[in-house]
Amino acid sequence: MNAQTLKGNWNELKGKLKQKYADLTDDDLLYAEGKEDELYGKLQQKLGKTKEELHKELDSL
Repeated sequence: MNAQTLKGNWNELKGKLKQKYADLTDDDLLYAEGKEDELYGKLQQKLGKTKEELHKELDSL
């Protein structure tokens, strides 16, 4: 998932991630333009997944 797609669909994706992973907080899912790597880093730590696994997960939502 590229940055443009992530930015455009973030609110929808955020809701789906919170449904699937109840332990994610709003702070974990805080999206700031240009800081996609930071977001992926937080999600990797919280979910224990690689960046590639996260990309696949977001693409499947």
